[in-house]
Amino acid sequence: MSAVSDRLPTFPWDKLEPYKATAAAHPGGIVDLSVGTPVDPVPDLIQKALVAAADSPGYPTVWGTPELRDAITGWAERRLGARGITHHHVLPIVGSKELVAWLPTQLGLGPGDRVAYPRLAYPTYEVGARLARAEHEVYDDPTALDPTGLRLLWLNSPSNPTGKVLSKAELTRIVAWAREHGILLFSDECYLELGWEADPVSVLHPDVNGGSYDGIVAVHSLSKRSNLAGYRAAFLLGDPAVLNPLLQIRKHGGMMTSAPTQAAVVAALGDDAHVREQRDRYAARRTALRQALENHGFRIEHSEASLYLWATRNESCWDTVAHLADLGILVAPGDFYGEAGEWYVRVAFTATDERVAAAVERLA
Repeated sequence: MSAVSDRLPTFPWDKLEPYKATAAAHPGGIVDLSVGTPVDPVPDLIQKALVAAADSPGYPTVWGTPELRDAITGWAERRLGARGITHHHVLPIVGSKELVAWLPTQLGLGPGDRVAYPRLAYPTYEVGARLARAEHEVYDDPTALDPTGLRLLWLNSPSNPTGKVLSKAELTRIVAWAREHGILLFSDECYLELGWEADPVSVLHPDVNGGSYDGIVAVHSLSKRSNLAGYRAAFLLGDPAVLNPLLQIRKHGGMMTSAPTQAAVVAALGDDAHVREQRDRYAARRTALRQALENHGFRIEHSEASLYLWATRNESCWDTVAHLADLGILVAPGDFYGEAGEWYVRVAFTATDERVAAAVERLA
């Protein structure tokens, strides 16, 4: 019997290990700008909420507490401009990556079904299709796809890796096209609160969806906006006709967010001050790194949102990775995100202020 792992590509980050070793050998230590993991402290009010809920001996529910669903719906109305969101429009998930990886399987997709995602994209969209044995393909404009057999369409705005943002007009056009052809649309919006030169819009906004959530679901995460990557806290918002069957499947599979984490998410979504503070940290790091990279001969494309700079020196991404590793700086090669990224690198600005300063000094 063929192992499930045989369906999957080589785990891309393993290929970066030799360059990580080179960067780590730098006298000043490595500056790791590759993965994009949060490094700043979890805000105190969130830690306190987690601790207060630590005595949770019973099983949590997959759908989450009523307080959690209230927090999610309230945040969606306040931050996304969504209207008429109820508990039935909400589904907590155990971090967004597990959802992306297992969604096609949980939707019942398989051979003959097609999953589409951007040409430059988070690799897990492809992994999810492969796990379900569905076909997968990339697009530049999703409305140019053949809709026949297309069962799941992924959007990602702001984009990982490029930081590109889809305009309200583009989102409106794509949502209308997907509905016209009966295609389920999932919008990965995990970086939506991190717009720099653009104000990202959700597919949940009534100007985009016409006041209806039919056929659309948005994916949101607290990993980046609240430094909760270690908590595995995320949620879905959208069409109840899609979310309710997913809820039933996830009940059977025991895919539940821990009770202390649920309490922490309630605190995180109820407070905007810590998000502004974290944005300010990232904005300063972004400005410093962007200027240093441009002075070093890089060109930055897109990057109007998210936690990354999409940079090129007009050479193979692996040559750039090697060049920066010699300076003790580790970045992600663009071809991790698709063949179209072979001349680019993704530079995360999630390192500490001290490490960012070290990178700036080395690039100078």
